[in-house]
Amino acid sequence: MLVLGFPAGSFGTHAYLLAPGAGAGCVIVDPGQRSAGRIAALVAEHRLVPEAVLLTHGHFDHTWDVVPVARRYGVPVHIHPEDRFMLGAPAAGLPADFPPELLDGHPDEEPEDVRPLAADRGVLRIAGLTLHSVHVGGHTPGSVVLHCADDESLLLGGDALFAGALGRTDGPGGSAHRLRAGLARACAPLDDATVVLPGHGARTTLGREREVHAFLRPTRRSSPDFRM
Repeated sequence: MLVLGFPAGSFGTHAYLLAPGAGAGCVIVDPGQRSAGRIAALVAEHRLVPEAVLLTHGHFDHTWDVVPVARRYGVPVHIHPEDRFMLGAPAAGLPADFPPELLDGHPDEEPEDVRPLAADRGVLRIAGLTLHSVHVGGHTPGSVVLHCADDESLLLGGDALFAGALGRTDGPGGSAHRLRAGLARACAPLDDATVVLPGHGARTTLGREREVHAFLRPTRRSSPDFRM
């Protein structure tokens, strides 16, 4: 499996490309500020064919280049319905005291083809990959994590789960309780070797995060319904 990622723009938001291998279809996750050029270079270098853009949530730093990327490749954009409103109005998902100048240059428009991620534990079979979308909420109303286990177990944590930390919950629609409960449910069926690819900062493993966050450890009641 081919996993490509890089921090983009002044916010250091990680964009990811996932594919079964070189010369195959791929999905693009969270194309943030000034990511479109690097994405195009990676697509060309590895002879990839983008088939969809997936968004872990609607915050502007994760969606900045979604319109030009989706338009360039003629692909749909998948986002949880509760966060769709931010695509055309990014300020609506931010605290009232957020500096508006940081949004200068954001397209402030929806992509042409927007599709809903399933409400919970949805299965996406795209580009030869099988991805599971789990709604965790808490950071934003529609935050999701994406799990892929085609070759190795990968969890795209967006801004919900980082190396050694959880996402912020002090913005509109935020809830620390909801975030913890959602992550516990999403991570319970996954093993410690699962690689966590966060929206910012260094990658980690679920085993390391379970040492920090006890609530992520599986319980006897955990069921393997996240695996298919």
